[in-house]
Amino acid sequence: MALSVEAASDLIVDKLFPLWQTEDERLERIDHWYRWRQEDIPLPRNATRELKTLVELCKTPWLALVVSSLSQCLYVDGYRSRLDKVEADEETEPSGPWKTWHANDMDRRQIAVHRAALAYGYAFVSVLPGTDDEGKRSVMRGVSPRKVYAVWEDPAEDEYPVYALRVDSRGKGKGYTLRLYDDVAIYVFTMDSATDKPVYVQEEFRQHDAGVCPFVRYANMLDLDGRCDGEVEPFIPAAGRINKTTYDRLLTQHFNSWKIRTVSGMAEPDNEEDANRKKLKLRQDDILVAEDPDTKFGTLDETPLDGFVTAWRSDIEALAAVTQTPTHALTGQLVNLSAEALSAARAGLSQKVTERQKSFGASHVQALRLAAHLEGDETHANDRLSRVTWQDMEIRSLSQAVDALGKAATMLQIPLPALWQRVPGVEKSDVDEWRRMATEMDPMDRLTAELARQSQTREPPAREPAPAA
Repeated sequence: MALSVEAASDLIVDKLFPLWQTEDERLERIDHWYRWRQEDIPLPRNATRELKTLVELCKTPWLALVVSSLSQCLYVDGYRSRLDKVEADEETEPSGPWKTWHANDMDRRQIAVHRAALAYGYAFVSVLPGTDDEGKRSVMRGVSPRKVYAVWEDPAEDEYPVYALRVDSRGKGKGYTLRLYDDVAIYVFTMDSATDKPVYVQEEFRQHDAGVCPFVRYANMLDLDGRCDGEVEPFIPAAGRINKTTYDRLLTQHFNSWKIRTVSGMAEPDNEEDANRKKLKLRQDDILVAEDPDTKFGTLDETPLDGFVTAWRSDIEALAAVTQTPTHALTGQLVNLSAEALSAARAGLSQKVTERQKSFGASHVQALRLAAHLEGDETHANDRLSRVTWQDMEIRSLSQAVDALGKAATMLQIPLPALWQRVPGVEKSDVDEWRRMATEMDPMDRLTAELARQSQTREPPAREPAPAA
């Protein structure tokens, strides 16, 4: 049953919009560290322009690199369902959910969804009814958590939220467009400012008939209390330490990395003009000579930077450890590592990738099942055994992979087509093309297919009339 306009407006004003504002403040800080706009290192009130410039130079997007290292290992390349038969003698038609995936360009959109979920802790995909040239086709779009606030009865266990409020800014000082979603319809309001009462837009009202609030959550690490931690917020202090160490090194490098010449016992110039003139005469290769025998010359050594560099590397190693990111991915240093050593260095990241694939994969399947429901395909909508497949993004040489797969085929008798999809860099479309080409090239398969076709087209012999009793 649809909400009344008054009930929807009160829900927005009293609960959803204030909660969105609070959450948006938290996500704004995360966004600053994710988008290389970190907080400034505290400086004295009378800090010079040089110090402020050094503060800007010390900022490095370490946490964006942590997110990228994980996101680049997550790429969905297929959909499996027990309802989709794989015939060896013909090219099979992609299932309805996989057609919907490609119709919405989710091969590309999934990257932004994964990155947002990793950075902020969660993200959403909205699934709404639509049409294309073939008829009903659901519309799937990734939505940033900075634009949507959702409410669950049980945030840890429920598949779908009860309500979701989408907030789109119309520009600085121009107010907001608010869309409230429930299990029946979409209610659209406008607000000129955060303190004004929402104005209902009647002509934008739309029923979606999904039966649930049409938002699917992608959670990075969902615990039993419904909390979603991302790959940025917990590690802001660790990234801040790296910036502070970098600032200290730049400060020392800028002011104290030069030898300073000293002199004692020399008469001071009579005035400031003479002092400035003598400074201009002093060059790097000049020899200092004084008439007074009591005059002594000396130097103050520069401050060594080795300690700062060591501390910087130590901070980076700490960040790599707590984020399960290979150290060489942050430092760029990879020297004489064997295949086994490289595999061991990536072990933590591989385990982390597998965990995210389980979480995001379940959300992808949930979104595709909801899309099938909106298209009237209840068979796929109720298929809880369906799953998505992930492209193998492990970094290893092609020769090693082919050698291992060849041994699996000969020693374990695994069918060759089942191993094609495990070749690094190969997608489902490539495997389908290889299967079709193999069928065309195998004479026995062609003969079997031809006999099957003839048996289907051959008319059955006419029956003789039964003798009269």
